[in-house]
Amino acid sequence: MGRRPRRDLLAGLTVAIVALPLALGFGISSGMGAAAGLATAVVAGVLAALFGGSGLQVSGPTGAMTVVLVPIMHAHGASGVLMVGVLAGLMLIALALGRAGKYMALVPAPVVEGFTIGIACVIGLQQVPAALGVPTPEGDKVLAVAWQAAQDFLAQPRWWALGIALTVAAVMLLGARRRPTVPFSLLAVAAATLLAQLVDLPVARIGDLPATLPSPSLAFVDVSVLSSLLAPAVAVAALAALESLLSAAVADGMSVNHKHDPDRELFGQGLANLIVPLFGGVPATGAIARTAVNVRSGAQSRLAALAHAGVLAVIVFTAADLVAQIPLAALAGVLLATSVRMVEVGSVKAMIRSTRGDAVVLGLTAIATLALDLVQAVILGLIVAGALALRSISRDVRLDAMPIHPDLPGDHTEQEHALLAEHIVAYRLDGPLFFAAAHRFLLELSEVATVSVVILRMSRVTTIDASGALVLGDAIERLQRRGITVYISGIRTDHHQPLHALGTIARLDEASHVFATTPEAIAAARDRLRCTGVLPAPAATSSASDLSRSRP
Repeated sequence: MGRRPRRDLLAGLTVAIVALPLALGFGISSGMGAAAGLATAVVAGVLAALFGGSGLQVSGPTGAMTVVLVPIMHAHGASGVLMVGVLAGLMLIALALGRAGKYMALVPAPVVEGFTIGIACVIGLQQVPAALGVPTPEGDKVLAVAWQAAQDFLAQPRWWALGIALTVAAVMLLGARRRPTVPFSLLAVAAATLLAQLVDLPVARIGDLPATLPSPSLAFVDVSVLSSLLAPAVAVAALAALESLLSAAVADGMSVNHKHDPDRELFGQGLANLIVPLFGGVPATGAIARTAVNVRSGAQSRLAALAHAGVLAVIVFTAADLVAQIPLAALAGVLLATSVRMVEVGSVKAMIRSTRGDAVVLGLTAIATLALDLVQAVILGLIVAGALALRSISRDVRLDAMPIHPDLPGDHTEQEHALLAEHIVAYRLDGPLFFAAAHRFLLELSEVATVSVVILRMSRVTTIDASGALVLGDAIERLQRRGITVYISGIRTDHHQPLHALGTIARLDEASHVFATTPEAIAAARDRLRCTGVLPAPAATSSASDLSRSRP
C-alpha cells in the first residue's frame, strides 16, 4: 500500500478531520440527513479507494452532488435518491467498460470554472436557512428558498444561529490564510458545539445518529418509478464522472509521478455508487478539496484514503452522541466558507481576461448552473464553447489569389504573361473547408471577376466534410454557368472520398480538369486559351522535365 505507511496514515487522519463536518453538512443539505453523509464518506471512501483509478483520490459526498440531489429528494423522496444512486453507479460502470474516461478531459476550462462558480453560489444559498436558524422552506429552487428563509428570519430573528454560522465561516476563512495546515473547520465546529452545550443556546442540533452503519438493504427499490428516475440518474452519473476525473487530474498535477487511470476511476466510482445506497448513503464523487488536503498532507498511496474512511467509521461507532450535539448553524458556517474557497479568484480573473469567448462561456455556465441544473449548465457551456471554437476555426479558411507567373512551365514572352494573367486566376484554399466555413468560402469565390479560367489549388485544405464538398460543387457550378472553365489541382488523397461521393468533381474528372499539380493545370489552361485564339501558337513544346519540377 505504500513504502511509507506512516505518512499515508497521518494524511488519512488529517483528511478525516477535514471531511467530518463536510460529510455531515452535505448529508443534511441533500435532505437525507447527517447519517447518510457519514455512511457515504465511509463506504464510498473505501470502495473508490480500492477500485478507483487514482491512488490519491478521496471520495465522498460533495457540494456539487448535493445541488443535484435536492430536487430529486424534493420530487421522489429518500427512496428516489437511493435508486438514482444505484442507476448512476451502473451507468458509470458502463462508461468505464466503454472506455469513455479519456473524453471527459475534453471539457473546456471555462466550462469547468463557470460550473464551479455556479456550484459555489448554490451551496452558499442552500445554507441560508440553517445559518439563519429557520426551518428550510419548501421548494427546490435555491434562490426562492433562500429568499423565503430571509423573510422568515426578518419576521422572527434568531441571532444565535446567525452568529454561530458567521463566526465559524470567518474562523475558517481567516485561519486558512494564516495556517493552512490547521483544521480550523473541526476546531470551529467543536468550539461552537461546546458553547451551545454550556450555555444551552436555542439552536437546532444534528440530532440522534446511529452508532453503527445501517445493515445493507434493498427495501428502497421500486421498479414502477424506474422510468421517471432515468433522467436524474443520467445527471448524477454525468456529474460524478466529471467531478471525479477532474479531482483525479488535480491530484496528478499536485503530485510528482502520479497519474490516474480514467476508466478505472469511473469503474471505482460506479461500484461505490452502486453499493452506497444499500447502506442508506447518497451518491458520491471524488472530492477535490479533500483530495487536495490528502496530497498536501503527504499521501503516497491508497492507504491514505482508506485510513480517512476508517477514522470516520470509528467516529460513527464511538462518538455518535457527541456528533449529534453539533449545531446545524455551525455546519452551515463550514459550508459557507467552503463555497467561498471553491472559487479561485485569480484563475477566474485570468480566464475572463483571456478572450471574450472564454468570458462568455464562463459567465453563461455559472448563470445556468444557478438558474437551471448542473448537467444542463455543462451542456449549455459545451454548446457555446463548441460554437465559438467552430467560429474561430472557420476563420482560418482563406481563399487567396495567387500569382501564376512563377508556376508557368516553359518560356513565355511578356505579352504571353500579360495575356495569361488577364484570363487565368489561381486561388489557393488554406485551412479547413467544412460546414462552419463553407458559406463564407462560397461568397468569396462567387465574387471572382470575369476571367476565362479559374484554377482552385487545394493542396493546403486540411479538412473537408460533406457541407464543404457540396458548397465547393455549388461554387464550381456557378462559375461554369458564367462561362468560366474550372480546373482543380493538388487534392489530397484523403479528400477524394467526400468529393467523389457527393459528385463534386465528377464532371471535372470526366473533362480531365483535375490535376495533381498546379503547373499541370496552368498548362491545360494555357492550351485552352491557345485553342480559343487568346494566345498565339507555341514556338516550342514544353518538355516533360519542366513539369517534373512543378509543385502542387
